[in-house]
Amino acid sequence: MLKIFNKHKGEKGFTLIELMIVIAIIGILAAIAIPQFIQYRKRGYVSTLNTDAKNAYTASVAYTVDNPNVSSMTLSMITGAGYSQTTGVTTTVGTCDATSCTITCSNSSWGVTNAVATVSSGVMSLTTSHI
Repeated sequence: MLKIFNKHKGEKGFTLIELMIVIAIIGILAAIAIPQFIQYRKRGYVSTLNTDAKNAYTASVAYTVDNPNVSSMTLSMITGAGYSQTTGVTTTVGTCDATSCTITCSNSSWGVTNAVATVSSGVMSLTTSHI
């Protein structure tokens, strides 16, 4: 008969206490790492909102330069000017004219409540909670 686990004289395995200590250490490390990982993801989502708002504003300015007599703007207009909306981000184009434009990008399903990035006349404002 073939023995797979041959123990030589004086060799021992791990005790139950040693295994429990290792599991406790892994649990402590996971308890520290998981909340930090969640915070990093939320910060990434907020950065995505900021980027989308800024890109939408840049596309609206490009559209306005190409069409100087525009009196109002829609999402399809800025999409045609080069704006590409990120999946999961809701973009709303507010009042836009030759001198100012208000564009709001938001998403509440990412775990960042009230995450709204707004660009108005080139000035970025960000409203978030639970970051």
